Amino acid sequence: MHFRAFFLPGLWYNKRKTNARGENVGKCIIFCAAGFDELAQLITKDDYIVAADGGLQHLKALSLAPHAILGDFDSLGYVPQGSQVFPVEKDDTDAMLAVRHGLARGFREFWIYGGLDGQRLDHTVANYQTLQFLADHGAAGYLIGKDYIVTVIKDETICFAKTAEGIISLFCLGADARGVSLQGLKYPLENGTLSSGFPLGVSNHFVGERAEIQVENGSLLVMWDRKNGFPER
Repeated sequence: MHFRAFFLPGLWYNKRKTNARGENVGKCIIFCAAGFDELAQLITKDDYIVAADGGLQHLKALSLAPHAILGDFDSLGYVPQGSQVFPVEKDDTDAMLAVRHGLARGFREFWIYGGLDGQRLDHTVANYQTLQFLADHGAAGYLIGKDYIVTVIKDETICFAKTAEGIISLFCLGADARGVSLQGLKYPLENGTLSSGFPLGVSNHFVGERAEIQVENGSLLVMWDRKNGFPER
């Protein structure tokens, strides 16, 4: 059943489930202003919803109310009641404000809608860096677009089921990514190095086997067809 919520921002915060480390067990789901078509999965009662500026329009279309609304509201064009308002001239993008908000509340997994298919290429690149920010803070982040899902992995391994198909691409972020191993893909790699100056990892392919992507030291931007869902990590 589709989850529909009608509540004031922050209403559920003190009732959330946490693990032994005090981290929230649900996901922080952020809606930004760029393109959006549908949810990748149903939202549950343990998830925490944030509207970043114009992302509020997507939530209205879903009949979902956010726990928090924040931004400078240059995209939305008005300031919603109960929102956290920030100046237009600031260091953080609205997506980054939302990520900081979720991290401060103990969330370790972030799904970002409306951050991949916009007309502003500079904001798309900024959102790639936001994924790196999450990885640097020990959290997992995903940009969920109409056709692709994008994440950053840092010093870790992710795995895809053997049912995955289509293209998967990897790009080094920052300093060289070392100890890169790719198994179960058309173009395997063992203990390789990817640099930010050459796109060696572009256009690999799933081949009907369980796929494993590992980087021992450094960060990789990984993108794949949305139909394949989310990896194990």
